[in-house]
Amino acid sequence: MKKLTVALLATIAIALPQIAVAADNAGMEKKDSYRFVIIPKVVHPWFDLVNDGAKQAAAVIEAQTGSKVQIDYSAPQQADVVQQNQIVESSISTRPDGIAIDLLDGSGNRASLEDAIGQGIPVTVFDSVPPEGMNLTSIGNDFCEQAAIASHRLAKLLGEKGEVAIMMGVPTAPNHAIRAECHQKVFDSYPDIKVVATGIDNDSIETAQKQAAAIMQANPNLKGWVACDAAGPIGIGQAIQEAGKVGDVQMVGLDNLPEMLQLIRDGVADSSSSTKPQMQGYWAVMAMWQQSMGLQTPKYIDTGIAVLTKDNVGE
Repeated sequence: MKKLTVALLATIAIALPQIAVAADNAGMEKKDSYRFVIIPKVVHPWFDLVNDGAKQAAAVIEAQTGSKVQIDYSAPQQADVVQQNQIVESSISTRPDGIAIDLLDGSGNRASLEDAIGQGIPVTVFDSVPPEGMNLTSIGNDFCEQAAIASHRLAKLLGEKGEVAIMMGVPTAPNHAIRAECHQKVFDSYPDIKVVATGIDNDSIETAQKQAAAIMQANPNLKGWVACDAAGPIGIGQAIQEAGKVGDVQMVGLDNLPEMLQLIRDGVADSSSSTKPQMQGYWAVMAMWQQSMGLQTPKYIDTGIAVLTKDNVGE
């Protein structure tokens, strides 16, 4: 990951002066400072990594252009769309140069996003897909493919038979909903695998642990787990350990938080299909910066999927 980040920064460092020159040639006025707002779903370690990537992008822009770049990171205390929209509206009132948001509810977030756009503030979506009909740049990966990688891997671990469960995350969140649907479709393709339960953790490790413990108690023949959010597999792993079912209940996790990586090292989880949160934060800032100068940005920026196992978890 460090090598990839260095290579990425070097590539962008070469490209940034060319972008700045193009902006100047187009008659755009260079600003001495920019301020971009990052709004995640909730207070969560995964989003701290997104913020790290956003700060990396700010540092590169500053180094290459001389303009100051401020990153305002503002997370809801709970995964609540009302709280998230309040942060969006509050941010709009401060007139930032761009807002990047991980949607909790596409339809529920729409009005606030339209308000920002209507006031000329660039909006970028990360770790999500835009609300239907909104032409916004989104940064992330193929959430269905990510889920399919995990659920196929779990099916093979179980010899393509047995009872499994899905931890859904925040059901209204576009990326979580896509993963849940695709997990189910993959399991449906195996005649001898049965989904016996789904949990809802609302992106909370504590809630995931409680949900997983209750589901395993109610389903003593449960053999495997997948998750739709980064908190889910950590809570599931804790529940597996507390129930003394390490090795008896298999899990394929999600994302690359340190706790997830440790569960793989300890043999609690087989593996994880991971997004790249640092890259999502990085490209969100790059997209907002270009948009603030009136430049067009891609409809979709794919940061890719990493499959983490005990063999490569230390890389």
